[in-house]
Amino acid sequence: MKGIEYRGLCEVDGPVVAVRKVPSSFYGEVVYVRDKNGEKRTGRIIDLDEEFAVVQIFGTTSGLDLNSSSVEFLDEPMELRVGKGLLGRIFNGLGKPIDGFPEIISSKKVNVNGNPINPYARVYPRDFIQTGISSIDGMNTLIRGQKLPIFSGSGLPHNRLAAQIIRQAKLRGKDEEFVMVFAGMGIKYDVAQFFKHTFEESGVLSKVVMFQSLADSPSIERIITPRCALTAAEYLAYECGMHVLVVMTDMTNYCEALREISTTRGEVPGRKGYPGYHYSDLAELYERAGKIQGSEGSITQIPILTMPNDDISHPIPDLTGYITEGQIVLDRDMSSKGMYPPVSGLPSLSRLMKDGIGEGMTREDHSAVSSQLFASYSKVKSIRNLASIIGEEELGELDRLYLKFGNELEEKFFTQGEYENRSIEETLDIGWKILSILPREELYRIKSELIDKYLPESEGE
Repeated sequence: MKGIEYRGLCEVDGPVVAVRKVPSSFYGEVVYVRDKNGEKRTGRIIDLDEEFAVVQIFGTTSGLDLNSSSVEFLDEPMELRVGKGLLGRIFNGLGKPIDGFPEIISSKKVNVNGNPINPYARVYPRDFIQTGISSIDGMNTLIRGQKLPIFSGSGLPHNRLAAQIIRQAKLRGKDEEFVMVFAGMGIKYDVAQFFKHTFEESGVLSKVVMFQSLADSPSIERIITPRCALTAAEYLAYECGMHVLVVMTDMTNYCEALREISTTRGEVPGRKGYPGYHYSDLAELYERAGKIQGSEGSITQIPILTMPNDDISHPIPDLTGYITEGQIVLDRDMSSKGMYPPVSGLPSLSRLMKDGIGEGMTREDHSAVSSQLFASYSKVKSIRNLASIIGEEELGELDRLYLKFGNELEEKFFTQGEYENRSIEETLDIGWKILSILPREELYRIKSELIDKYLPESEGE
């Protein structure tokens, strides 16, 4: 019961403490544990049985002994204080201010675990978001309310790409602007500072809410961080009517923390030691994106994860791919050649792209150009493999045109400046110019009337 302290602990094992439960205890309840000197540690109940409650401490358990420590059950879940004062603020992973300013002035507190959204109340995502990045806008379009993760690898510029998307993202033809919610889990100090300085320099910090759980923070904090961030996003979207772009990095650190806590609890492991509820836990986070009836706002998610050993079949990217609506895959070979952003053309996709492009949304030729670029680039890959065996000089004239097309696509379409913001018209025009390298008969995925209207003077003729 709240306000009553119970003397004594049953067991201390690493960051986990076992205590005798009280009748009103529930999963996720916040608990205060005090040592013999009265120093308070905050924890959360992560398991219950008939006699005991297992508490995960947010921090160290050193100094806690079984007899002189005490426990207070707060009879409330982990909550976040929300209000419009969230914008422009920086919090730790538990929602406590770390920017030198006091807590926001608001009487409203919300359970960080959120409430399930009725699927019937969801509005199908259809609004095109212009990121200014050709490889995304042209071929893997981001739609408002979508969850589109970035699959990266250690050392690749996923943070720079995410920062560029945050700076440049906008809805075409509308005055509505995005506010951003950033959640950093297990990130290094220099990464946290990179995002902060980027937001300050570009003038968007006043529209950003940052939650940072650094690498030296407790594992349990990484579990709470994305939930705090999404709770803030839901308030801004569904109660304030704002369009919110949520960037969560690094989901791999989140999943490692989930595995660590599962191992501490002695749970039966699943694939590669991750808990059996790995899929449903990720789904709890990813499904908090979207647009619902009765609200003008929306939540669009861009989770970032670094694939262990660049393995896209690893459980983290594998399960993420099942839950989300596509993925942006970064390629190490492209990055090593100095290409930015190194978005891999073929493994990347956006499953909602078809519903947010075309006449009245982007341009009438968008779908056809994207489809033709995919098809032609796929053929380039095959021809490059053949050339590596027989030599480029043995290739036919058409194959050499395809190689030229592939090089131009990578150098002029996929590659662009970190601060270069292209409109969708510029992106499509670049695509047409590169397609003009190929003979007209090779543009078999585009209708003749679109070719007549948009194709520049063909270099292949």
